[in-house]
Amino acid sequence: MNQKNKFIDLHVHTNFSDGTFTPQETVAYALKRKMAAIAITDHDCVDAIPHCINTAQGENIEIVPGIELAAEIGDREIHVLGLFIEWNAPWFLEKLKQIREARFVRMQKMIQKLSDVGIDISEKEVLALSGSSGSIGRLHLARALINKGQIRSFREVFDKYIGNGKPCYVKRLSISPEEVIDMIKKLKGVPILAHPAVTNSDKMIPELVQAGLMGLEVHHSDQNNTATKRYAKIAREYGLVVSGGSDCHGMGKGYPLLGTLNIPYEVLENIKKARDAEYNIADSV
Repeated sequence: MNQKNKFIDLHVHTNFSDGTFTPQETVAYALKRKMAAIAITDHDCVDAIPHCINTAQGENIEIVPGIELAAEIGDREIHVLGLFIEWNAPWFLEKLKQIREARFVRMQKMIQKLSDVGIDISEKEVLALSGSSGSIGRLHLARALINKGQIRSFREVFDKYIGNGKPCYVKRLSISPEEVIDMIKKLKGVPILAHPAVTNSDKMIPELVQAGLMGLEVHHSDQNNTATKRYAKIAREYGLVVSGGSDCHGMGKGYPLLGTLNIPYEVLENIKKARDAEYNIADSV
C-alpha cells in the first residue's frame, strides 16, 4: 500500500470495556476498512490486546497496545490515552483490577440512585452487556436501560440521569493526572490527552504538559474542523505529538466509527519517534 494511502485509528474500544465488538470483530472490521494500524484503548482494561494481536497475525495491520485512563483535576474529569504501553506489567494489571473493582461499586451506586427516582434496572442486566472480565461503564448502563425500554436514547440517559452532575451520576475513583501520566510513562508509553474538545480541557493543557503529557488527540470523531485546527496549533505551541482516533465503540455509538477520519500513517510514525526519543529506544519506524 502506498504510504500516502495508509490510514490509522489510535482510539478504539472493544467489548472488554464499553465497545460492542469482540477483539476478533474489531480487527476484522479494521481489515475491512483497510486500516494500516489501530490502537486498542479500552477503559481501565488491557485484556483485549493479546486477542487482537493474535487475530492480526499474518495480516497487514499493526496493533498498538494502549489504554484509556480517567483522571480528575478539581471537579473536572479528563481522559488520557497511553499508547505503546508495556501492557502486561504485573503491577499495572493489579492496579487496573483495583480500578475495575471501584467501577463496579460505582455502578451499584448509580443503579440504586436510578431506583430511587423510579427507574428499575438490575446489576444482572448491566453485567449481561459488560461481561465479567472487562471494565463496566456508563455506556453499559445506558444500553441496558434502552434495551429494557426504560429510556429512549443515549442522549436522554446521559442528559437526564447519569451524565456528569446529573441526579444519578456517581463520581469514579479519583486519580490525579500526574498519577495517570506517571503510570503510562513507567510502562514506557506515550501519554496523550484524549478528545480535549469533548472535555473542554484547553486550560488544563499547560499543567498536563508540566506533568509529562507527550501528545494531544488532535483528530477525533466528536471534534469539528475548527477544533482540529485549534488543537494542532496548541500541539505545536507546546511541542506535543499529534494523535488521532475515532473513539470507536463498535455499534455503541450507533454505527462503527473505526476508520472514518482518514488519519495518515505519518501520525503514527511521529508518535513512535516521540516514544523512541523519550525512552532512548532504537529507531522503530
